[in-house]
Amino acid sequence: MAHELWVFAYGSLIWDPGFDVAESRIATVSDWHRSFCMWSIHFRGTPQSPGLVLALDAKDGAQCRGVALRVVPGQEAPTLVALRARELISSAYTETILPVELSDGRRVDAVAYTINQEHAQYCGVLSIEHQARIIATSKGQRGDNCDYLYVTAAHLAKLGIADPELDDLTRRVTELRG
Repeated sequence: MAHELWVFAYGSLIWDPGFDVAESRIATVSDWHRSFCMWSIHFRGTPQSPGLVLALDAKDGAQCRGVALRVVPGQEAPTLVALRARELISSAYTETILPVELSDGRRVDAVAYTINQEHAQYCGVLSIEHQARIIATSKGQRGDNCDYLYVTAAHLAKLGIADPELDDLTRRVTELRG
C-alpha cells in the first residue's frame, strides 16, 4: 500500500482544495495559529496595493482547527505538483510536514503551508482594525479580498470550527464596506 498523503487546510484549501479528496476530517495542529499575516500581492491584492491572506503562523501553545484532506490514492504526486504551483508562488509559504490530530482520534502527518517569517510578505500581527481596512478595499487576480475572508469564515462556521478572531474581522469588514 502506498503512503497516504494528507493535507492540512486552514484557509482557502478548505473550500477550494483543487484536488480530489478521498477523506476529510476536522483536525487540529498544535503550536500554530491561523492568521492574516501574509501580504497578498497576487490573488487578493497587487504589489502596489497588497491584500491579506491567511497563513499558518508559529505560536507556542496555540492550536489551529482546520480540515485534514486525504488525497485520492494514486494522485499524490500530481496533487503535490499542483499544490506547490498554487501555494509556493512567491516562496512566502514553506511546505511543512506537521503532526495532525484528526477528530476521530487518529494522528497523521500532513503537508501544510506555513508562513516563512523571514519573507517580505510576512506582516506579523496586525490589529483587527488594520486588517479590516486592508481586507475591505483590496482586490487581486482572484477577486475581492473581503470575499476570501467571507467564504473562509462561512465554511469554518458550517464545519463547526470556532474562530472568534475571524468572526470579529468579518463583522468589522462588513461595517467598513457599508
